[in-house]
Amino acid sequence: MPKFSYVAMDSRGKETKGTLEVASQNEAITRIKDMGLHPTRIVEVDKPKDAKAKPGAKPGTAPAKGKGPNFNLVIKIPGLTDRVKSKVLTTFTRQLATLVDAGLPLLRGLRVLEKQERHPLLKKVIFDLSVSIEGGSTFSEALAQHPKVFNRLFVNMVKAGELGGVLEVVLNRLAEFMEKAQKIKGKVISAMFYPVAVITVAVVILGILMVYVVPKFKTIFVDLLGPGEQLPAFTRFVLGISDAIANNFLVTMSILIALFILLQVFIRTKAGRKIFDRFKLNIPVVGPVIRKVAISRFTRTLGTLVSSGVPILQALTIVKETSGNVIVADAVSAVHESVKEGETITAPLETSGVFPPMVISMVDVGEQTGALPEMLMKIADNYDDEVDNAVAAMTSLLEPIMIVFLAVVVGSIVIALFLPLITLIDKLGDPDTGRSAD
Repeated sequence: MPKFSYVAMDSRGKETKGTLEVASQNEAITRIKDMGLHPTRIVEVDKPKDAKAKPGAKPGTAPAKGKGPNFNLVIKIPGLTDRVKSKVLTTFTRQLATLVDAGLPLLRGLRVLEKQERHPLLKKVIFDLSVSIEGGSTFSEALAQHPKVFNRLFVNMVKAGELGGVLEVVLNRLAEFMEKAQKIKGKVISAMFYPVAVITVAVVILGILMVYVVPKFKTIFVDLLGPGEQLPAFTRFVLGISDAIANNFLVTMSILIALFILLQVFIRTKAGRKIFDRFKLNIPVVGPVIRKVAISRFTRTLGTLVSSGVPILQALTIVKETSGNVIVADAVSAVHESVKEGETITAPLETSGVFPPMVISMVDVGEQTGALPEMLMKIADNYDDEVDNAVAAMTSLLEPIMIVFLAVVVGSIVIALFLPLITLIDKLGDPDTGRSAD
């Protein structure tokens, strides 16, 4: 009868190792659960691991880490293949949570997901995770080896689940958290698609008008106007802009690119990032949506971490690093110092000026009643609805604003081009002007 080596955790999170003589791996899982343990790794010790090894390979030699047969043709392109999109990672987390919750051992679940994964980088990462766990590492330790794919929030929640013996519960919470974050992100991106599309169309139309159309009208005006006559001031202004763009196109594009690069460099500085993030929170129309998203992200992240067993100070550090906004991060840092000194959470939140009174009051109630994680999750759910309403309001308000903006810009150019024609028609229709011309 084959022997199986296992690693399991009890209800207190203490790790236990041992071997069982059973007919199959499923029977080993049943036996381990009957002992009140949660299996995290089960390996058949008598089964040769080099059955599929290449000729000449040493017996028992495992594949080199990260060098699975499916990864040899992966071409690394910086910025494209060295990242895993949040949507792909969310799907992986939900599938892993489902498999573990169904009773499948963690290692076997990773092997199943590795076979079906199509994303080349994530497929390689899952393979590396399997090798690390098979080598004796915990799941959180294996995740920590890939910081570009799994952030500190992911790693620390898994670690808390391992210590508490509730890995399947934590994975489900993590999957729900990522799904809701992805949902909010998708709504904001969808809402911003319309104004970006309108601005793009406006820029293209302006470019065509200024480079090709307006110079042709300038030639017509030179032929129609008599000596000593001047064009209207507004027409001269538009023609001057057109000449500057058409005759100095490369210089104009270089200036625009240089301004964009300078803005990016400024934003990367500490002071610049702070100014830019504060501007994002207070910008009209878009600002309220960004603020609500930031509050929802803060409360849901902190609530998920604390309810999963992560210590409050460690949870606040993770929330600060994953906030995505310097102003919110500064507020969380102040909360961290307040809690570290044994004070309340609400005072620094109120001082920050980012969080509205309702959020501060609900956090205060949750802190006093000992139900802070539940209250934070309620705030997050409420602000998810607020984000939906704010996005709908922003979209309905941006549509007429962008249409009016496009109409004003194009209409101004059209008016500037027709002003000389109107002036010329008025002169032709004036009898005094006609006689003086004769």
